[in-house]
Amino acid sequence: MILGEVIGTVVSTRKEERLQALKLLLVREVDLDLKPTGNVVVAVDAVQAGSGEVVLCASGSSARLTDVTKDKPVDCVIMAIVDSFEVGGKARFTKSASRA
Repeated sequence: MILGEVIGTVVSTRKEERLQALKLLLVREVDLDLKPTGNVVVAVDAVQAGSGEVVLCASGSSARLTDVTKDKPVDCVIMAIVDSFEVGGKARFTKSASRA
């Protein structure tokens, strides 16, 4: 799984038929301090994520295991919106405290 932040959208009016009606988002991978790691991926949004949200993505063949992406030509899917996480018993991120 990839921890990332939604940084934008991708619009494509012409695409493979099985991708019709799927929302495509740009996700920048982040570290545990939510600092960018440099990688940006295009991911299908299976959970109605929005810009600026911290998300979990699955890539590779696992990306095709959600109800939204099953049997579709997808390599990355947003499968969760992160509410919080902790490391070593200490809160590192809480959505309500960090994002509006």
